[in-house]
Amino acid sequence: MSIEDLEKAVAKLPPDQLAKFRAWFDAFDAARFDEKIDRDARAGKLDKLAEQALADYRKGRAREL
Repeated sequence: MSIEDLEKAVAKLPPDQLAKFRAWFDAFDAARFDEKIDRDARAGKLDKLAEQALADYRKGRAREL
């Protein structure tokens, strides 16, 4: 199935089915993103960012969100 086929199929969904598809895709996409973050964290790709954030925090460069 091509992207174009998917686009056509999604465009034909009735509103209730489109809402279900949207909810499913949001969860699917979020899970894929979380998996990527987990892989990057385990590989040490986020270590420099974490170290910089902690250094900034220790120097008082943090603020309440």
